[in-house]
Amino acid sequence: MPLRLSPTFRDALAARRGPGGDARPLAGMWVCSGSALVAEICAGSGLDWLLIDMEHSPNDLGSVLGQLQAVAPYPVTPVVRVPINDGVTIKQVLDLGAQNLLVPMVSSAAEARAAVEAVRYPPSGRRGVGSALARSARWNRVDGYLADADAHVSLFVQIETVQGVDAAAEIAGVDGIDGVFVGPSDLSASMGLLGQQDHPDVVAAVHRAFEAVGSAGKPVGVNAFDPALARSYLEAGASFVLVGADVALLARGSEAFAAAFVPAVDDGDRPSY
Repeated sequence: MPLRLSPTFRDALAARRGPGGDARPLAGMWVCSGSALVAEICAGSGLDWLLIDMEHSPNDLGSVLGQLQAVAPYPVTPVVRVPINDGVTIKQVLDLGAQNLLVPMVSSAAEARAAVEAVRYPPSGRRGVGSALARSARWNRVDGYLADADAHVSLFVQIETVQGVDAAAEIAGVDGIDGVFVGPSDLSASMGLLGQQDHPDVVAAVHRAFEAVGSAGKPVGVNAFDPALARSYLEAGASFVLVGADVALLARGSEAFAAAFVPAVDDGDRPSY
């Protein structure tokens, strides 16, 4: 029996509608724990999308596969951030069945084209062919997967440097790039403002990226854990946002429990780890 794959994140962005019928931004969160159980809990939250992270998290191919399987029954779109703009890594993650990829640290149109080539089969790309062996085509149970693979995969790239902001219009204009995600954390470091994502110069650079990507007609997203900053980016035209992370929620929540129930002690009395 032929199988059908889920719509892509590109499709979700194109179809987004609010209660009044207007396009609305899509809200999501990071899934960084490496746990399929945690990913499933987050998938049932009512958020629009989840970012399963391989760059700064203890995720490997096996744990990503488990998380993709865990979230599949839920009405949420999973996006996988690969650790590097590398053709072999991208091929493997696609073969796991990831339909939506985010490639980090893209600072030029040439790097964006390399990512596009990695997700496309020849002759327009260089993705290795293994559909009969892989979950991507459900072991050749998806009719016409090889011919229609581009329709089943969406590709987003992350701008995180000053050079990337300067080249944002060219990056977004590359054929095969479905959208751009701006990362203020590394961007602030690139600007000599490490850890100052809310610095006015960093915020202004994010806005410049928004304008440049918008001029190319592509959706733009951003990471913003601070609710006020997230809302300001939405007002500035962000089409999709990440507003938190599973590990951050656990860290802050457990700290709140400790503050409420553990008697205050001097730092010297606490064990070090």
